[in-house]
Amino acid sequence: MKNAYLCDLLERVKQRNAGEPEFIQAVTEVLETLEPVADRRQDLVDAGVFERFVEPERQIIFRVPWMDDKGTVHVNRGYRIQFNSAIGPYKGGLRLRDNVNLSIIKFLGFEQVLKNSLTTLPMGGGKGGSDFDPKGKSDAEVMRFCQSFMNELYRHIGADCDVPAGDIGTGAREIGFLFGQYKRLTNQFTGVLTGKGIPYGGSLARTQATGFGLCYFTKEMLAAAGESFAGQRVIVSGSGNVAIYAVQKATELGAKVIAMSDSNGYIYDENGIDLNWVKQLKEVERARISRYTEKHPEASYTEGSRGIWSIPCDIALPCATQNEIDGESAALLAKNGCYAVAEGANMPSTPEAIEVYFANKMLYGPAKAANAGGVATSGLEMSQNSMRLSWSFDEVDEKLHGIMQGIFAACKAAAEEYGMPGNYMAGANIAGFLKVAEAMKAQGCV
Repeated sequence: MKNAYLCDLLERVKQRNAGEPEFIQAVTEVLETLEPVADRRQDLVDAGVFERFVEPERQIIFRVPWMDDKGTVHVNRGYRIQFNSAIGPYKGGLRLRDNVNLSIIKFLGFEQVLKNSLTTLPMGGGKGGSDFDPKGKSDAEVMRFCQSFMNELYRHIGADCDVPAGDIGTGAREIGFLFGQYKRLTNQFTGVLTGKGIPYGGSLARTQATGFGLCYFTKEMLAAAGESFAGQRVIVSGSGNVAIYAVQKATELGAKVIAMSDSNGYIYDENGIDLNWVKQLKEVERARISRYTEKHPEASYTEGSRGIWSIPCDIALPCATQNEIDGESAALLAKNGCYAVAEGANMPSTPEAIEVYFANKMLYGPAKAANAGGVATSGLEMSQNSMRLSWSFDEVDEKLHGIMQGIFAACKAAAEEYGMPGNYMAGANIAGFLKVAEAMKAQGCV
């Protein structure tokens, strides 16, 4: 990065947020790609937009005491980062996982600002969560945690202020408990959370949205390069909602998915993944993916999830967690013939991995663009709640498809306008930033 102003700003971000590597990583990547914008748009520099853009509007940290089934009290830490509301109410998920910390929530909130902007829907960016892990907890324990979490969070959210959603560890069960407690505390039935159950205001296609949207974006990216999913060998990491429905849509589009993973290891099935069996294991039995071979002994299971990237493939869809592909894994993908990577998880590729993608002229769909289908459908759920309407699955899916096509077109156009054709990472950052930046400038120094 040669722009002295942005170099100085990045140093200040590093000093102010020392000990927050994920957040610094995300800001570094974005500022590097915004260099041509800073060079061209002195008005945004003069208005202090870049400085305000990298600083959250509000950071809320609180304790969450809850009691397990044995009567023992536990205390977790809760977070809500309300990052930017220039184009709409804060919008972003709640992550429940034992490794959650301030750095991770801030990086997710920062990325969410750009992602939400790309959808063209009126949503600002935020993120929240806790270092509580629902795995191994009873329904009653999860309910008591969620109720305690909402006892503080409810003061800071609202349908026109901040609308949280699900994320890793926060599924339909957790959203239900959170919504129920919000309703008790406020005596209001509003669209304050998305990802709700269908009987109480949820949207059809929300469960499938991130995985489907990932494939819709990837389809556009492939088409721009004269390629398609048809006949391609695909690897999908993870086995949660994003991964499962990415596998489903990729298969519908003609690909053969040959590998999936969970936090313990990965499965490789040369005949193509049996998705119905994976759904049974993960959605019904909540079992480990190692059991896949019980029904398919011809497949193999290997301990250690990172090894999945050593399997030769044409297209890789990382859908597990941040920084799951490092430089070494990316080099293996390139060596083994992979020519396209599109991200279903948030920031799953390290900076070194991204360098490998570009060095090998691989197609690269960054998370903030490629996995925006989930928050796009959350935005559609907000619209349905506001209008007291419920759209059919096909209506929502059609709107989602159109939004993802629009996101790719915006990334492609911005990359070309700023002299980086084919660099969809830069295109996503620039297109997402400019919409928010113009709104921030128009609203004054606030």
